Amino acid sequence: MSRGTATRELLTVADALACILEHAKPLSAESVLLADAAGRVLSEPALSSSDLPPFASSAMDGFAVRAADTPGELPITARVVAGRPAPDALAPGAAAAIATGGVVPDGADTVVPLERVVERDGHVSIPDRLQSASHIRPQGGDVRVGEQVVDAGIRLGPAQIGALAASGIGEVHCARRPRVCVLATGTELRAPGDSLEPGEIYESNRPMIAALLARFGAKVELLPVVIDDESAHRAALEQGLEADVLVTSGGVSVGPHDLVRRIEEELGVEERFWGVAVKPGKPLSFGTRAATLVFGLPGNPVSSLVASLVFVAPALLALQGASDAGPVYEHGRTTTALQRNGQRDEFVRAERIATAAGVELAPVTGQESHMIVRAASAGALVHVPRGDGRIEEGELVRYLVLA
Repeated sequence: MSRGTATRELLTVADALACILEHAKPLSAESVLLADAAGRVLSEPALSSSDLPPFASSAMDGFAVRAADTPGELPITARVVAGRPAPDALAPGAAAAIATGGVVPDGADTVVPLERVVERDGHVSIPDRLQSASHIRPQGGDVRVGEQVVDAGIRLGPAQIGALAASGIGEVHCARRPRVCVLATGTELRAPGDSLEPGEIYESNRPMIAALLARFGAKVELLPVVIDDESAHRAALEQGLEADVLVTSGGVSVGPHDLVRRIEEELGVEERFWGVAVKPGKPLSFGTRAATLVFGLPGNPVSSLVASLVFVAPALLALQGASDAGPVYEHGRTTTALQRNGQRDEFVRAERIATAAGVELAPVTGQESHMIVRAASAGALVHVPRGDGRIEEGELVRYLVLA
């Protein structure tokens, strides 16, 4: 909807997210070296180029033998280490010393661990009858050549990177990382380290937002702070709208210096909604111009932080083709009662405490939306759904990891 026809009725968090994700279409794919692929999202399934293991290998340090030759005392005719297979098949009635990961010689069908035998004078004494296939990792037991290793839409973490490497995959196809421009508005804003004149404050939202969005795959460009001037706003917004995502901080409310939404409309941005039933972060706006996603975040720093994590981060993952764009909630128990808000969902900043019984969540003091220093001690955003009554102490709640 355009700004002129937008209603002030607040969307629920779920409806706002659904609207955002509806417009976040996956970006084009590119080839990425596996060494550079951590945190990237696969755009197509990755298929193994090899059986894994590529050969039958020993799961133990021990001796490769024929189960039919046990129990007994067998001559040791070969010694196998990882990377150096035995040159010949194992003869009947013989044993081959073998290290973990070594190729099981042809003819052998089981491995007996070192601790179950006695070795002396070039022979190994095996006191027990063995079962075939013991302590052998079969060829292709993990994956066969051509089988799927990691599915499309999966964000690559350490386990996935390891699986891809082990399967011989040195290059993967991923959606390109979204380019995100971040700008802040306000004549009163000064760079950290500068001297402050009366009425001025340090600008914190751009580096904070950039740090958070980089965690979700964004290539962030910080645009200069914009003073409360129409021409300055227009020039900065025109530049930002060339990106895949534009994130502004401040200037989205209804004051005389809140110019962002009006000028964006003049530049062709279609506002999809303005206002979400959430605390903090109610004045959030979202729009589109062609494929560019446009987020207008409130100027209060905690509001910008919450909106970035709850709304912008899922959009970035969706742009990269993630099958589950989130947000991903975890569970813990609150250490204090939490009052519900009858009109809005609330995200309460809390310390995350690991205990033997699970995660405990202790709300920090100072929940006002300007208190970014208080929020710095929090590791979680506890979701308090709107409604009547309260969540009692010790009750199970959902939370988002903040740090």
